[in-house]
Amino acid sequence: MKTARLLVALAAATVACPVYAQTTLGDAQRLFYNGQYDASETLTVELCSNDLEGLAGCELRSSTLLFQIKRAVAGQPDKQKAFRLCARCAGWFTQFREVTVSAQAVAHARLLAAPDDEATRFLLGKIDLNYVWLQLGVLGRKTGWSEYWEARKALDAVLEQNPRNVRAQVARAWIDYIVDTQMPRGTRWVLGGGNKKRGLSAVREAAGTDEDVFVRAEAGFAFWDMQVRERNMTGAVEAARGLAVDFPDNQELQKFLVTHDTRVAD
Repeated sequence: MKTARLLVALAAATVACPVYAQTTLGDAQRLFYNGQYDASETLTVELCSNDLEGLAGCELRSSTLLFQIKRAVAGQPDKQKAFRLCARCAGWFTQFREVTVSAQAVAHARLLAAPDDEATRFLLGKIDLNYVWLQLGVLGRKTGWSEYWEARKALDAVLEQNPRNVRAQVARAWIDYIVDTQMPRGTRWVLGGGNKKRGLSAVREAAGTDEDVFVRAEAGFAFWDMQVRERNMTGAVEAARGLAVDFPDNQELQKFLVTHDTRVAD
């Protein structure tokens, strides 16, 4: 009963103070894109709640936990061993699973009542994709297929409803790129196919749109990552320079530029 009253009070406070809620989410996003994942996680604990108003915060929280684990196991040949040896990874993973399940339940309930809710459908697809990327991409575990298909269908539905949804374009582009470049030919067909060129083109276009700074950042980081994967250092350096202007505290960007940008090196 106390929990229910607390949720009602929080929801009322959010309605009464929308500017505060927006600013807080923006603060967490800025920390996230500056690579300050621990600080971002601290804020998203408050932003992520088991209701519709907290769904955007939960999506950012799942992304933050994903990147904390990714950073911890990065560069290790045996990801499972690296995960086991990581002191904080088990706790992060437990939180990640809890956030995923809770957010999926909230989104499913909302879409049953309002099937055309574009924002909720996108957030469901993004949260599903975070789960897929952590399990398959970061940890190399062959699980998350139901989340993959739900994400793919959700993002396709969002783009059919609104082709100009930039965040959905970027998320869908990642599916195209990863399926085409990381999956065996037979598996690509099973997963509905991919298209590397289409994925690259979509994120390049998205990164150049006149959108909110964090929407552009999501596209810009995707484009930078893809350029690095393609070993196109010229394109990667150009993308990193632009990102570093908005996110100067991102140490990964700074290290990359010191290594690869002759203007910085000189």
